[in-house]
Amino acid sequence: MLEKSNNNEVPPIPDKRYFTIGEVSDLCGVKPHVLRYWEQEFSVLNPVKRRGNRRYYQPNEVLLIRQIKELLYDQGFTISGAKAHLNKDQSKETATLSNELIKEMIEELEDILTSL
Repeated sequence: MLEKSNNNEVPPIPDKRYFTIGEVSDLCGVKPHVLRYWEQEFSVLNPVKRRGNRRYYQPNEVLLIRQIKELLYDQGFTISGAKAHLNKDQSKETATLSNELIKEMIEELEDILTSL
C-alpha cells in the first residue's frame, strides 16, 4: 500500500530577480495550470508578462504563492476565504506602515519645533 509522502519541505528560493512559471512550479510544489488559475482568482498575484505572454515571477510573488498554497491546501481555506485572509493581512500591513509613518512625522515635527 502506498504511503502519503511527508515531504512538505519546499526548496529555498534562489537569489534571482525573476522566475519562469516552471521554476515557480518546482519551488512551490504546484502545477503550472494551478498557478495560472490562481492568477485569475487572486488579484494580488500578478506576474510580469513579456513577449509571447511568458510569465516572470518575482521572489515576493513566489512567497505569496507559497502562502496561498498553505492557506488552501494545509489550512483548508476556500478560495474566497483565502482571498479574505490575504486582504486582511494586507490591511494590517498598511495600517502598521501608516502608523510608523505618522510616528516618524510627529518626531520630525517635534524636532522642527524645538529648533525654532
